[in-house]
Amino acid sequence: MNNKVCNAAEAMAGVHDGDHVAAHIWGVNGTPGYLFRALVDRGVKNLTFYANNFLPSPPGLIALGLPDSSGTILLSQIRKLVTAFTGTRAIRGLGEEDFLDKWLKSGQLELEITSHGVFLGRLHAGAMGLGGFYSPIGIDTIIEQGKEKRVIDGKEYILEKPIRPDVGLIRASKADKLGNLVYHGTARGANPIIAMASKFNIVEVEEIVDTGELDPDMIVTPGIYIDRIVQIPREDAASPENRQEILEKVFADPGIRELVFGASRGEQE
Repeated sequence: MNNKVCNAAEAMAGVHDGDHVAAHIWGVNGTPGYLFRALVDRGVKNLTFYANNFLPSPPGLIALGLPDSSGTILLSQIRKLVTAFTGTRAIRGLGEEDFLDKWLKSGQLELEITSHGVFLGRLHAGAMGLGGFYSPIGIDTIIEQGKEKRVIDGKEYILEKPIRPDVGLIRASKADKLGNLVYHGTARGANPIIAMASKFNIVEVEEIVDTGELDPDMIVTPGIYIDRIVQIPREDAASPENRQEILEKVFADPGIRELVFGASRGEQE
């Protein structure tokens, strides 16, 4: 495809059953919620899904732009989940049972927990073509099971292998028609490294401009990494016009407010 600009359905034609898919999930600013709905509509199965956070609770679904029912649909498409944070047990008021329990207990889902730093380190290794790296994180815990260990200068380390996804789902603020990307705020978290590590990248953006309009000093991801560009419709829940409403719905939940801001002064007293 010479023209990278397309709609979400056309972009998702490059995603297939059994693919390894990576996405940055961290609030509404950098999460590719519009592409997640397109992934649900695509209906692919047996995915290995990489994300720094995975929280399809009702507030999490709002942040992703997904209706509540789509969380179950998305989980039904995933065979293995690799993430640093999952579940809602730490958030008071969202229920005692973790939303992943039934999937794990039934054997429908395999879960691999890592740390945020190791997650990004594995993506970096994949982007740079490295065979992995040794990390002390997880020594003498369940994380080390099945992994190679090595003593270096008297200290134990675990071999962490690279992540090289088949598909990266990216969220950026602007793109030109070559796919050069500019990010806003926390969207610069894992999105740029996911783009570097993945073999095929789809980006959702708020605005597409002509080639040459972006300030070169502001470009973070060069267009050579990007294969498909999808503009978010203004009326969509994932658009910046609706971001404030999304945030208000998320922070209306008392559990979310407590997690972010801590207990109120009255509760502390």
